[in-house]
Amino acid sequence: MIAAPIHFPFCISMSPKTPLLLVALLLCLVACGEVEDTRPGQPVARRQQAFKDILRSFEPMGIQLRTNQYKAESFLAHARQLAAVKDAPWAHFGADTQYPPSKSDDRLWQEMEHFTTERDKFLQAVDALQVAAESRSVEAARAAYAPVQESCRSCHKRYKH
Repeated sequence: MIAAPIHFPFCISMSPKTPLLLVALLLCLVACGEVEDTRPGQPVARRQQAFKDILRSFEPMGIQLRTNQYKAESFLAHARQLAAVKDAPWAHFGADTQYPPSKSDDRLWQEMEHFTTERDKFLQAVDALQVAAESRSVEAARAAYAPVQESCRSCHKRYKH
């Protein structure tokens, strides 16, 4: 049995302009990518990278706790790494850094005192998580992980769009 050829509607009626339209469409899709931070010192890009570094340290701990695969030494290493990078993003929240590619909501800039309080809670929670990790107790680690996670959620819910 010989299969009939498949015809696609856009192939049947392809005009000489179609390749140009396809190229234009592809260029538009490429242009829709992430906006680059071109400001001096790239404060938005630097704080975004700092938050990614925080996440790279924090998320493996959550995976260990959620999957009941707690490994005290690995958890401690991640907690120490998190403590080492916890301060990195905050210096990059200047008043003149609300521009693309920033994902921060305008409320952050209007509520800087509250944002600072939230930051301080995060920093304290990270310190407590490291102390808990040093005990090598899964119960202590689980109890100390939750406030850090809640601190992240709270800020993201209020200040990130």
